[in-house]
Amino acid sequence: MVLPVVLVHGLRTSRTMWRHQVEALERAGRGAVAVDLPGHGTRLDEPFTLAAAVETVRVAVEQVGDRALVVGVSLGGYTAIAHAARHPDQVAGLVAASCSTRPAAALLTAWGVAAHGIARLPDRGAWLNRTLVARTIPAAGAADVGAGGYALDATVPVLRAMREARPLEDLARIDAPVWIVNGALDHFRGEERRFLAACSDGRLVVIPRATHLVSAVAPVAFTRVVLEAADELDAAGPGG
Repeated sequence: MVLPVVLVHGLRTSRTMWRHQVEALERAGRGAVAVDLPGHGTRLDEPFTLAAAVETVRVAVEQVGDRALVVGVSLGGYTAIAHAARHPDQVAGLVAASCSTRPAAALLTAWGVAAHGIARLPDRGAWLNRTLVARTIPAAGAADVGAGGYALDATVPVLRAMREARPLEDLARIDAPVWIVNGALDHFRGEERRFLAACSDGRLVVIPRATHLVSAVAPVAFTRVVLEAADELDAAGPGG
């Protein structure tokens, strides 16, 4: 059986950020589906909660088969970790990228203050967001990230919801293989060794010269990690 892959996007982006990975996975003969989380992409009008995000992943896995390799980046990584802890029977393996820092209250509060300020700008931060993407992500990746539009109003509710996230505790509950993936220059990799230690079957992959949105910044290297993880899980079989 060829294991399908479910891909979960980051904050303010949408499922289109995975276009490179979906195309590569399909070329390799592997089914792949990228989801829109509540408050993002085609679901802008829906409120974001962690429970609703986890439910989105649960439904996606159910649609592609009984089990999948679940891949998430940034917000999607935290969501994928929470999903795997709550629905272990659905997860053959987990790739958790760009999410190796606990969402501590002090960090969320500071980020929330900045987000409230940006939300009061006349364009709600659209220019700032476009400029940041253009300066930090190569053109092809930036096009994928922006193709589904930007969820400019999602930051504050997401930060509020992330106070419920307990990624270290959740990782400790996951029996499936976990790949912790970070760009070498990612500011969210500060606790990657602690995240790795929480896994019962974990491995750490650091992609050289890549920054936070590693799947868009280094799409070839990141996709290789996903393909290799999926092949390893296929070889191990359902009981592996």
